[in-house]
Amino acid sequence: MEVAAVQFVGSRNLFLRAVLLAALSAVLGTSALAQSTASLSGTVSDATGAVVVNAKVVATKQGTGVESATQTDTAGAYLFPSLPIGIYRVQATAPGFQSAIISNLKLEVATAVVQNIQLRIGQAAETVEITADTALVDTTTTSMSQVINDKTVQEIPLNGRHFTDLSLLTPGTVTPPANGFLSAPLRGQGSFGINTAGQREDTTNWLVNGINLNDNVQNQITFQPPIDTLAEYKIDNSSFPAEYGRNSGAIVNLATRSGTSEYHGELFEFFRNNDLDARNFFNPVLTSTGAPNPQAAFKRNDFGASFGGPIKKNKVFFFLAYEGLRQHQSLTVTSNRVPSQNERAGVTSPAIQKIIAIIPAANLVGSGTPTDPATFNAFTGGALANVSLNQGSADLDVELSSKDRIHGYYVVQKDLRQEPTAGGAINTNLPGFGDTRDGFRHLATLSEDHFFGPSLTNTVRLGFNRIHLTFTPNALLDPAAFGITMPAGAPAATGLPFINIGGALGFAGPTGEPQGRGDTTAVLNDTLSWLRGRHTFAFGGEIRRAYNNNIALNIGSFTFNQTGSGATLQTAMQNFLNDSASAFTVQLGSGNDKILQPSYDVFAQDSFRWKPNFTVNVGLRYAWNSSPSEAAGRFTQFDPTTGTLVPASQPYHTNNKNFQPRVGFAWDPFKNGKTSVRASYAILTQDPTTNVVVGLSGNPPFAIPISISSGDIAVENPGS
Repeated sequence: MEVAAVQFVGSRNLFLRAVLLAALSAVLGTSALAQSTASLSGTVSDATGAVVVNAKVVATKQGTGVESATQTDTAGAYLFPSLPIGIYRVQATAPGFQSAIISNLKLEVATAVVQNIQLRIGQAAETVEITADTALVDTTTTSMSQVINDKTVQEIPLNGRHFTDLSLLTPGTVTPPANGFLSAPLRGQGSFGINTAGQREDTTNWLVNGINLNDNVQNQITFQPPIDTLAEYKIDNSSFPAEYGRNSGAIVNLATRSGTSEYHGELFEFFRNNDLDARNFFNPVLTSTGAPNPQAAFKRNDFGASFGGPIKKNKVFFFLAYEGLRQHQSLTVTSNRVPSQNERAGVTSPAIQKIIAIIPAANLVGSGTPTDPATFNAFTGGALANVSLNQGSADLDVELSSKDRIHGYYVVQKDLRQEPTAGGAINTNLPGFGDTRDGFRHLATLSEDHFFGPSLTNTVRLGFNRIHLTFTPNALLDPAAFGITMPAGAPAATGLPFINIGGALGFAGPTGEPQGRGDTTAVLNDTLSWLRGRHTFAFGGEIRRAYNNNIALNIGSFTFNQTGSGATLQTAMQNFLNDSASAFTVQLGSGNDKILQPSYDVFAQDSFRWKPNFTVNVGLRYAWNSSPSEAAGRFTQFDPTTGTLVPASQPYHTNNKNFQPRVGFAWDPFKNGKTSVRASYAILTQDPTTNVVVGLSGNPPFAIPISISSGDIAVENPGS
């Protein structure tokens, strides 16, 4: 039974001094939570309950045969602060006692497992073996979390094979809807975020083997690694230990899949098409008039392979994986208002005549009453929305010695996605004027565990995640070919400005393109774990350097609105046909920039086992977030005191009072491991994203945004 885990959210001033004092005192004590691995600790005692000092404890991973050894201290305690996840066999030996073996002990990602061992008097050659019990509740940590284990990850069928969908199994977690704030599910690529415990989706910290996988521009996940390469992951959505920071929402720890002592391989393909899929309920076989209503074309091939095993027995292991996706899809696009044949015939402006030629002809009765083909004013058609994706990954485990372990992981993804209409709107915008989104994404992690002795261990991690994206208009139309003279400095021959006719019809563009960015986040972190009696200390820090390089052009837009009233009323369509725009926008020059934003964190925490059934967890984290800088000094912003734009070397004031205390307890009142009472208090801060300063390089003198919204604007010469 889990009674409660209470996260107190209160005034910083009320608690800060007391918590800081506690965190920095001698009670700076269960095990530190290793980020992508697990920790194992406990006490070795005899039949009377007396602790056994200097007992040897060996943990053997059953899948690989790799052994890790330590010994108990003067309090009879032992600690393995960082073990690869998996099933273990734990053996304890001491002179004058029988050997005790705990088998089938499961260690899950980012969990702290406590396994006490009792030795009986006898010969060392005699062995007592028992099977480990699965802990039903957490009686040692103070955060609320859930592990999505290996069986769930590998065996539950998923439409799309996106691991974030499994997050729904965690209480209080949802994936964003199609109109989500930032991470609406991408076609063929799934959701790039989750909402947990009422937190925004951009407050989640995604970690793969302890290395950050967040996109520093929008704070969503950079991409989803192949699900076959994930062993399991853990979602922690409340006051987690001081080892974790950067974000104020959930912590998602993903551990990658490693090779074992045996060779294993897999080939797969998941196939879907119109013949296999059920027809959507809202897409009947016949239309309301009784005509056949064909399904929109859909074909999806998701295929791949994986292979892993030993390179050197009990020393070196590898795991390789590949996954490909080819999704061919046609979306039905409908616009209830396009120019009719009669309206086309009445156009006199040469520019509008050329523009109207790229608008598909009306092919059905619209929402009004026209029934004559000459007056049809609605259009329906298909638009390609294809997705292509390739992912490859490699995982390597190396046992250098009994004191050193190295783990490396690399994954790369190349993806290509077609957006059929500008802005993705399929109910108003015409097909053929969307964009092609080309992505190239990487993640690399490297960690080294070093055991200085039975009570002192260090883990260092180095890694990066990188993303390169380009958005290119599908219709690269030269405005000059339509008789349009764009203002000097406007993007040349990259696309026709987007045309918005009263919000009911949109085509050309898309506005705000071409654009692209290349971002890299480099991470270095270190954690030192020290077992001292009933205390388990952890000290460490992290350096993050986020690089955000942007290419930002804007081919502009025309807006046609309804004007006048009564006898002078002109509809938006009439104003378009008469070459009379209500507004015109464009950006002269480019808003390119190269942004750097470093962050530095340090922490100290202690898990103190006050009593066998009562654990106190105390910690403190501090984060220093530097102000973003631009390599060429292209940040400019408005100075209200002078009414001018001025260079901005420091775009905003950095209030680096980011002290983040954590304090809590876990109590097993009945001492049977079946009931847990937990409470905690934490102050959590959120790292700023570079997205808040990206637009500063789009100001004069580097770029000049133009917006004209007065008078009748002729398409031929909008800047005059």
